[in-house]
Amino acid sequence: MPASRKIDSTARLVAEWPLSPAATLGSSVRARGIFLEMRARLPTDLRSLLHSESRVLTLRLPEGSHANVEAASAIVSKAMQDIEDLPVMPREVEDILTISAGERHRWLKAGRLKSAGTRTVKLRGRARKITFHVFDPRLIEDVLDRDLVAVWREEDAERAAENRRRAAAKAALKRSQKSRGAAETDDSQSEAVHSKLRGWEDFESDGLLR
Repeated sequence: MPASRKIDSTARLVAEWPLSPAATLGSSVRARGIFLEMRARLPTDLRSLLHSESRVLTLRLPEGSHANVEAASAIVSKAMQDIEDLPVMPREVEDILTISAGERHRWLKAGRLKSAGTRTVKLRGRARKITFHVFDPRLIEDVLDRDLVAVWREEDAERAAENRRRAAAKAALKRSQKSRGAAETDDSQSEAVHSKLRGWEDFESDGLLR
């Protein structure tokens, strides 16, 4: 994530766009993500004009600069119209719902967190690209409002406990079968010894050992 740039105190404020709770879903990570998304939509030479200040996007023109702030303002204003529908990124989901990456992956695989599609990006300074799932903000808002995370965690705990019980029962059964098999082996060996001894008694009764 790019480091925050220090704002020039002499730069003139041209426009500002407050980020509503419906847009950020109460997440500072989401607010940062929206800023980066808006900045990426600007031409390269205008990106340095956009700033994020306490969940407010601001457009500032440094003293002596002749950058086309009107064009930049028009681009951001248009993009902000649909800002509440901007897909939620994985790290944003984790921050909004206060969940781990492992839980996100597990619940996505289970169909609890439904994907709204995928996005592919190129990592900075690398040739490799990564693809990841994004999420519908209304879905994430619904999960948050209904406290489904607590429900899913309880279900996961119950399932884990049941799996442990089954594993313990299976292990006990295996030990029992092993013990029974060992006992049967001992009985067979004992019977074989007794049979052998009975054979010698017969041998002796016939007078063959005299």
